[in-house]
Amino acid sequence: MKRNLLLCGLFVFICFASACNNESYVPKPRGYFNIKFPRKEYLNYNEGCPFSFEYPRYATMEADKERGAGNCWNNLSFPQFNARLHLTYYDISSAKEYYGLVEDARTLAFKHTVKANAIDQKLINFPERKVYGIYYAIEGNTASSVQFFLTDSAKHYFRGALYFNERPQYDSIAPVVSFIKKDIERMIDTFEWKK
Repeated sequence: MKRNLLLCGLFVFICFASACNNESYVPKPRGYFNIKFPRKEYLNYNEGCPFSFEYPRYATMEADKERGAGNCWNNLSFPQFNARLHLTYYDISSAKEYYGLVEDARTLAFKHTVKANAIDQKLINFPERKVYGIYYAIEGNTASSVQFFLTDSAKHYFRGALYFNERPQYDSIAPVVSFIKKDIERMIDTFEWKK
């Protein structure tokens, strides 16, 4: 009996001693799915519109079928990432229309200010190709992570906005946004007006 009591007391002592370590508890961060990114390969978009550019092979270019969509309006879909880059084009007929479109682009980008952590602007300037514009990188839990517009400042205006088809959680989509940003930058770097 004394032996059983002694063993039981020793067991309780070992349990208490092992529970009292000097390390503090640190919660582990949430895990996310491993994302497999495809190899970067590009195709040329040259489909009867007054512009051309390169876009990724793993994305699908589809004509925008929404009501009110104009000629040369497209969606560049990234099905493996549940994302799309909405692309619109306008012929410019006056300075007033041009300035209105530029102001619309700024307003649409900055309407995300409420949820954005930051909105960075970068000027786009390729005078040899007459391609000018602004690139907006929007960080935070916003509906759109990237927006941009390109123009020749005379008769053409092209706009793009990246959307994900799910509730925005920037920390979980950040690697995908970074991956797609490189494709958007390639699109802008290879963009040319035809006329």
